[in-house]
Amino acid sequence: MSEQGNKVAGVTYNKVESGYFEKRQLSRVAGVWGLWGLAVAAVISGDFSGWNFGLDVGGFGGLFIAFGILVVMYYGLIFSIGEMSAAMPHTGGAYSFGRSAMGPWGGFITGLAETITYVATTAVVVFFSAAYAEGILNDLLGASLPGWVWWLILYVIFIVLNASGATIAFRFALVVAILAIGVLVAFSVMAVFSGLFSFDNLLNIAPEAGGNAFLPFGPMGILYAIPFAVWFFLGIEELPLAAEESHTPEKDIPRAGVWARGTLIVTGLLVLFLNTGVLGAEEVRVSGEPLLDGFRAILQNDQLAAVLGLLALIGLFASLQGIMFAYGRNMYSLSRAGYYPRFLSVTNKKKTPLVALIAGAIIGFAALVVIDVLTAIGSEGAGAVAGAVVLNIAVWGAMLAYGMQAASFLILRKKFPNLNRPYVSPWGVFGGWAALVISAFTFVGFLINPAFLPAIIGIAVVYLVMLVIFAIWGRHQLVLSPEEEYALAARKESS
Repeated sequence: MSEQGNKVAGVTYNKVESGYFEKRQLSRVAGVWGLWGLAVAAVISGDFSGWNFGLDVGGFGGLFIAFGILVVMYYGLIFSIGEMSAAMPHTGGAYSFGRSAMGPWGGFITGLAETITYVATTAVVVFFSAAYAEGILNDLLGASLPGWVWWLILYVIFIVLNASGATIAFRFALVVAILAIGVLVAFSVMAVFSGLFSFDNLLNIAPEAGGNAFLPFGPMGILYAIPFAVWFFLGIEELPLAAEESHTPEKDIPRAGVWARGTLIVTGLLVLFLNTGVLGAEEVRVSGEPLLDGFRAILQNDQLAAVLGLLALIGLFASLQGIMFAYGRNMYSLSRAGYYPRFLSVTNKKKTPLVALIAGAIIGFAALVVIDVLTAIGSEGAGAVAGAVVLNIAVWGAMLAYGMQAASFLILRKKFPNLNRPYVSPWGVFGGWAALVISAFTFVGFLINPAFLPAIIGIAVVYLVMLVIFAIWGRHQLVLSPEEEYALAARKESS
């Protein structure tokens, strides 16, 4: 603790009051199955909504190829993250990796990217959950609620759930992950035996000039579809954020990551083929509730489909729980270390970061309202546009965070070859490079796609403001949290 009050690596570490860390404690309650449930729960809403916008820009072929590219990227990323999280089992996760590899600025840029990703992803899941709930309410009772009311209800419910303690949060994630998989399996069986599935439906988008039935928008459609294919997988990388709540993080986090990856590849392929093959790519490409539309088509009964749609909401609720957990822990770790205002890391009696959960909900709710208002001005289908914009913000942040984590892995492999690594990536340096190259490729795809301009502008403004604040004020407010102590110790050993 001798570094406190001194300037190190361009930042200043400050002394904190007695009991600072006692007010910021988490509970170790998770085993490998709880972590698997958290990872699957965080992602699985992507099988229910959001992925289908990739058909609108890439067609079935573009989205299918994008899916395959991302399987490679996520395996490389998860193996790399597994190695780093076993060596650095701190709640900071990506921020911790970036901090150790690239210093305080690298840690802040990586951590901020994850904050944007998880706050925006939570907002997207809230948006699609509200769309499903509204459709069900209308089918069953002929009633309706404004979108912002649904958003508020969902945020409040899941803040209360997350604030009830990590034990409840992990158990809920595991149960709803299993139920969500059950819903997808049930839909798949019904789709296969419905007689509605047709391979022709996969390719029914009329090709544009230079396109064909498989790639109706040409090869560039693959690049444009990648951000939406990410929705099949985004969130699994949150596992290191549960390190300080896992019994044996050095073993269980890598293992849970690999098992969750395989689970999500299977469920993603089932939805991509069967949901599209039942409805048709043209019909599902901009749907706000594609799985519910699939149930409607199979059952030919809106009310019965709505009842099954209630089950489909389970998948969305699973991700709402998992991703809210992620932004809460991400903001907690950055706040505990002083990168964000320190009050955000104070935990409640159940040892959960309630203040951070509320702060992220306020930001996400405000973003949904602002984007909804802006897109509604003279725009048809404003709701779908709002959802797609927030989704793009989430994926842009994710690609930046992925690239930074892959770079951190490669740097740490080179700078600290003798670092204690309880788990070693089976793909090694290749996995890190695969994740880095593909995430960078996707990031560039964002920049050249004019449809993503609103998301890019929004993120650029947020980053500019946050970087200026950190340069002027934040870097002089740091605290020797576990992540910072580890990074400084590694720095001393390498010097």
